[in-house]
Amino acid sequence: MTTTQRPDRGSSAAAPGEAVPRRRPPARGRGRVALAGWIVAGLALLVASLVVALTIGPANSTAAGSIEPLRPADVLASAAHHVREALATIGLGGDPGPGPLSAIREAIVWQGRAPRILVAVFVGSGLALAGAVMQSVTRNPLADPYLLGLSSGASLGAVLVLLLGVGILLPVAAFAGAMAALLLTLSIGGGSAAPHRLVLAGVAVAQGLSALVSFAIFTTARGDSYRDILGWLLGSLSGATWAAVAIAAAATILVGAVLVASARTLDSFAFGEVTAASLGVRVVRSRWLLLTASALLTGALVSVSGSIGFVGLVLPHMVRLVAGTRHRVVLPLAALGGGIFLLWADTAARTLFAPLEVPVGILTAAIGAPVFAVLLARRRRGGGR
Repeated sequence: MTTTQRPDRGSSAAAPGEAVPRRRPPARGRGRVALAGWIVAGLALLVASLVVALTIGPANSTAAGSIEPLRPADVLASAAHHVREALATIGLGGDPGPGPLSAIREAIVWQGRAPRILVAVFVGSGLALAGAVMQSVTRNPLADPYLLGLSSGASLGAVLVLLLGVGILLPVAAFAGAMAALLLTLSIGGGSAAPHRLVLAGVAVAQGLSALVSFAIFTTARGDSYRDILGWLLGSLSGATWAAVAIAAAATILVGAVLVASARTLDSFAFGEVTAASLGVRVVRSRWLLLTASALLTGALVSVSGSIGFVGLVLPHMVRLVAGTRHRVVLPLAALGGGIFLLWADTAARTLFAPLEVPVGILTAAIGAPVFAVLLARRRRGGGR
């Protein structure tokens, strides 16, 4: 008696009348589920952080007189009331009635804290995203968003308008200075945008512009202007407004979408230019696009926050340590992590030493430096370069 053998599982053929054996779902599907889980968890943590941070501040202390402490439920009720008001203005609802907060508490939450907290989230997200891209494009683990001299260019523009007494133009001047530094770096680095040449050109431009900034401060700054300049150079969100929120949000969302969409291209850069080209990547064109997009994002963010260090350097490494090196995972998680980190760093900066307020750049450096040292030690013990 003869028997019909079943084809093995690796075969794509089946015996006549026999169903083709079902294959396992590909690993890519499981990876997408895991990524979705990470993103949902990160978004939940971000929303919770936003609500809690809005309740924290010196105005909640008993020294503030009759102002009652804010609770998360108060913030959520006020936010819901504003949503109902917005819907009513476009004819999608009735009159929501009076708000749940008093006028002074309303001003504390939505005019004082909310713009600052939202700027912190978008600036932290954008800097972490730009840092991850810079590290991949230049294949330099020490790269950060300011690698191409952007911070020094923005600082020069900001210092000039502060010294001239036209601080209202500070975001425009800082962005223009950052873009001028980018053009100077790219022109010195050459048309090929080779990573090692760009790094050296960026260092040269940064040092030269920093010398100009120091000279301008030393010879011109006096009194209050010196304090304003120092606060901006150290990175501060104390002057955040809803206009600054709009700038930071637009830059992070629009440019960030372009960077996240380039995840596969960034993965190919990890294997070198020759391998990337063999995979169909137009290396020089892609590098110019990614560097320019990262620089535009960084310039816009620095224009509203000053130079906040270590966020774009440390956060991408922390994400890679936890979630691996694939950029479709690294980029969104770095953006979420950077936003949450800077939100809480700025909350600490405005509350821990009240009534004195510390520039948030000091805290990010104080936290980032030892964390980065620990990450380097872990890589060394693990045999990494």
